[in-house]
Amino acid sequence: MKASEIMSTDIKTIKRNTSIEEIAHILTENNISGLPVVDDDNIVIGMVTQKDLLYKDIEPRFPAVVEILGGLIFLRGVGKYREELRKVLATEAEGIMTRNVITVNEDTEVERIAQLMVEKDINRVPVLKDGRLTGIVSRADMVRYVAKTLE
Repeated sequence: MKASEIMSTDIKTIKRNTSIEEIAHILTENNISGLPVVDDDNIVIGMVTQKDLLYKDIEPRFPAVVEILGGLIFLRGVGKYREELRKVLATEAEGIMTRNVITVNEDTEVERIAQLMVEKDINRVPVLKDGRLTGIVSRADMVRYVAKTLE
């Protein structure tokens, strides 16, 4: 079975300048956990999830460092700190979204989608045709598919 056969096509999307407040409203009103961020050509440029919004409620943590010979060595790397800080300070989708979105094509096999979800620990995968968003496969879609195959 292919992505096009199980994907949801009634997709809520947002633009890069959508406010954090509006994102929270869309997620709660539609009982969904993530939104693709698309440009004017319906090309996916990011994803915002409930987890991303949780950054708005945390205090930024400063990276652990060790001083050696007058220099600082970041123990976990400064990249993770930068990413957390970017999300804490964000006011719009562009500042809080995950940029490297894992996507599939309409003809991707369902088994491959399941593998991606498990390996990458993601809850939804945007489905593209000719590079443009046409649907989304969520974990709920996958569970419905599994339930049908077990009947």
